[in-house]
Amino acid sequence: MAEKQKLNFLLIMADFMGAKPMPLYGGNLVRVPNIEALAEDGVVFETAYSNSPICVPSRASMMTGKLPSKISVFDNGAELPSSIPTIAHYLRARGYATCLSGKMHFIGADQLHGFEERVTSDVVPADYGWMPFGTDAEPSWKDTALDEWPNMKPVIEAGVCIRSLGMDFDDEVAFQAVRKIHDYARDPEQKPFFLTASFIEPHEPYATSQEYWDRFDHDAIPAPTVPFIPYQQQDAHSRRLYNLSKVGEEEVTDEHIRNARHAYCGMVSNIDDKIGALRRALDETGLLENTVIIVTADHGGMLGERGLWGILNFYEWASRVPLIVHAPSHLAPRRVGAVVSLVDLLPTMMELAGGDPTADLVHPIDGVSLSPLMTGETEAAPRTVLAEFCAEETKSPLLMIRRGAFKYVYCSDDPALLFDLDQDPDERDNLAANPDYKEILDGFKDDVLRLWDPAAMTAEIADSRRRREFIFEAHTKGKSPAWDHVVDGDAAGRYQRSHVEPWQKSEERAFMRHKRE
Repeated sequence: MAEKQKLNFLLIMADFMGAKPMPLYGGNLVRVPNIEALAEDGVVFETAYSNSPICVPSRASMMTGKLPSKISVFDNGAELPSSIPTIAHYLRARGYATCLSGKMHFIGADQLHGFEERVTSDVVPADYGWMPFGTDAEPSWKDTALDEWPNMKPVIEAGVCIRSLGMDFDDEVAFQAVRKIHDYARDPEQKPFFLTASFIEPHEPYATSQEYWDRFDHDAIPAPTVPFIPYQQQDAHSRRLYNLSKVGEEEVTDEHIRNARHAYCGMVSNIDDKIGALRRALDETGLLENTVIIVTADHGGMLGERGLWGILNFYEWASRVPLIVHAPSHLAPRRVGAVVSLVDLLPTMMELAGGDPTADLVHPIDGVSLSPLMTGETEAAPRTVLAEFCAEETKSPLLMIRRGAFKYVYCSDDPALLFDLDQDPDERDNLAANPDYKEILDGFKDDVLRLWDPAAMTAEIADSRRRREFIFEAHTKGKSPAWDHVVDGDAAGRYQRSHVEPWQKSEERAFMRHKRE
């Protein structure tokens, strides 16, 4: 009997594309018809979280199924150890072709981490430069090329542009990913594939083309749901973020905010169009029916909510992400209310690929397969999501637990945060000082101290920063190592070459498929 055909995977990621602005998650800001089309036929996770509201830790955690602290990826200048297996390793071991198009923000010499090939460079540096330098109180951003960053210019100068570096990069990501889909369709071996298409937009700065700007009525762009909160009324960590972003040093008007949110809408529409193009490529090549499409993001963005911009916190706008799994030939459409997170993708994809998400592991993970939820099973106990933030403006780790209706945030330097998201979805009422919630608060604190060792984490982070800062500074003396991924386009082996045996047959397959349709 012939072996059952394995499912393909297309993982689509965007940067800063949170769940809160999207209509399918109850938002009223952006429009995403192509994502909604996938959601209509797919499994929509209504309460999915990033495991760290910052790029590198979030992506490393997703790829490995492990919390950032378990792999020592604390900030945007920390490298993922090459010895930690990733989704790509596990699928590659099962016979999958693995390819990355776009951003994964790997730091260090290993720019593949299990991917067989990368068809684009990354959009960000691979060295230790984008990390919080210094081990004293509230270590902050340092980059010799961006000495005034971060600031409020992305908001104040937001609007229409002719062209941005993000547009250039994302056009290349989409083009290469579509071409790779056609390559897979022409492949004489017909291996199952895991293709990742990872975009930089709608990452700030907030700038979009006239075409995408014109899709929205400027006067109809909604203001933040939670308006600016005065500095002294903010929680302790938010005050640090105010200082980091220099919020109080520039006059940010309502029109600046509207411009930034309008541009964000255009940027999301650009990504949504690219998602539509990827789906069409799968459909045109006959690969759609057997391909699982997963749409998500590394984190969201505050977009002026509470007066905050960017990420680096656990409020819903920054930490909640879309998560859609589209495989209508294999999974019935449904919406799942259980709390989940990006570490759950590795065991889920292993199981969909025919593996055992526990027995086939060679290293413990923190994620749990989502397959029972996707097939409508009721789990015995409520799921728990854990998340960490150990980067800019943190002397001690911020640790988050989401379970049921409650979200709890712990930091040894700050008063606790506790929100009932069923009753208070905008997180306006911190219940931590309410005596009626003392038992719940104490229970969450006990959980934090059982699951983490904050003091040991603090010491490890300080040691990691010291070592990486020293190495980074040493590398500025003399010739720096080249860690950035350089693409070999292999044009001489791609087109009509006599030594490329399959090219005639692959073209014949493409033409014959067109004739059949």
